[in-house]
Amino acid sequence: MTRDDAYALLTEYTKTPSLIGHALAVEAAMRFYAAKLGGDPEEWAAVGLLHDMDYERWPDLEDHPFRGAEIMRDRGVPELWIRAVLSHGDHTGVPRETPMEKALFAVDELTGFIVACALVRPSRSLADLGAKSVKKKMKDRSFAAKVNREAIEAGAAVLGVPVDEHIENVIEAMRGIESQLGLGAGAP
Repeated sequence: MTRDDAYALLTEYTKTPSLIGHALAVEAAMRFYAAKLGGDPEEWAAVGLLHDMDYERWPDLEDHPFRGAEIMRDRGVPELWIRAVLSHGDHTGVPRETPMEKALFAVDELTGFIVACALVRPSRSLADLGAKSVKKKMKDRSFAAKVNREAIEAGAAVLGVPVDEHIENVIEAMRGIESQLGLGAGAP
């Protein structure tokens, strides 16, 4: 399955621009960590695109990401990718064992939080966003209240990377697609 195939599958089931943007952000972060951890960047990026492909239609924990896994199996997606998708949620009972699985868990919550942090900056950009600002916002529990801060910290720990470094890595990865996320010069 190519990146284009993964994107087509994502957009077949996901129409909401913010959810597509989330998938693109996770894709960028996964590509970054694949290069850092010795994985295949194209494979990891495709997993990033697909990890929430069923969420718009089936957001409940009893369905997500299980429905997506069924669809992916029917479409011939490699089982290694499906297992990574299943492992990104604690509720699935699939332990995170491979570097790809750990990276997916580590970047999922953080990408959305970084976008939220950028959107409240005067620049609405990632260009001037750093770990210090993100960590300050993490302390404000009313800001992006649905984001699981403990998962962000656990993600860094599972990768064996300090939280500040992990945040900087993900910001760096996302800077290259800032306009696709509606940030920076492309921000409304």
